Amino acid sequence: MDVAVLGPLTVRYSGLSVVPTAAKPRRLLGLLAVRAGQPVPVETICAELWGGDRPRTAHLTLQGYVSSLRARVRAAAEQGSGGEEPVDPKEIIVGTSCGYVLRAGESSSDVREFDRLAEAGHEAQKSGNHRLAAQRFGRALALWRGPALADVRSGPELHREALRLEESRLSVLGCRVEADLNMGRHHALVGEIAALCAQYPLHEGLHRQHMITLCRVGRRLDALRAYNRLRAALKAAQGIEPSIELKRLHHQVLHSRIAPFAGAVEPMPALSATSGGGEATVA
Repeated sequence: MDVAVLGPLTVRYSGLSVVPTAAKPRRLLGLLAVRAGQPVPVETICAELWGGDRPRTAHLTLQGYVSSLRARVRAAAEQGSGGEEPVDPKEIIVGTSCGYVLRAGESSSDVREFDRLAEAGHEAQKSGNHRLAAQRFGRALALWRGPALADVRSGPELHREALRLEESRLSVLGCRVEADLNMGRHHALVGEIAALCAQYPLHEGLHRQHMITLCRVGRRLDALRAYNRLRAALKAAQGIEPSIELKRLHHQVLHSRIAPFAGAVEPMPALSATSGGGEATVA
């Protein structure tokens, strides 16, 4: 089974899609897929599907949705050519004492692969191998095909899951940029970081990287303007000031205390780090 939620929902068994078109069964499969391998309580599922407007027949209706998903798995197993072993659909979408779990087994999962590559990137970063860290973070980011569960109408639970995944993506993106900066790729990254700051005007980490990058390419005044834009955006949106770390960086920029990059500048790879180019395997 192939499970992908980092973009439009994709769940395939034996090479065939088992994603329904009907809204609520699709949402149910999305919730089971994003938590693949973890039991999802019936109460959580009902909150996702119906919110505060739960019908009296909710549990019975849910059982019907589960049966329809299992039927799709059975049909895919009978018709597909993906080399999957015959299986009872009840072993794929499993009823537990409190809910249901999608047992993906050793199947492909983009979330699991994203987490694996991100962890590998952090390990490389800790060891000081910035090039390898950038490659691994880039491969993790390349798994994203759009916003998480982009084609699933989300209720409260899926909305929280999508936010969690997006926060993870932004964290890894920041780490990948940091790895590139540690290799002196400031000139190559100026445009990318500027675009990211425009997309995420309240993200302090990206603005910190933007300010440092601008200083190191000789654009100190632009770095000060970037800080002022962030400060104005934070005040307008949240009524707060930038963090102490950002204020300290602003002071350093103001007094020209950001030193030029001292190491050797490594060229960008033929494929950008976010395109998935670079290393072939991860230990």
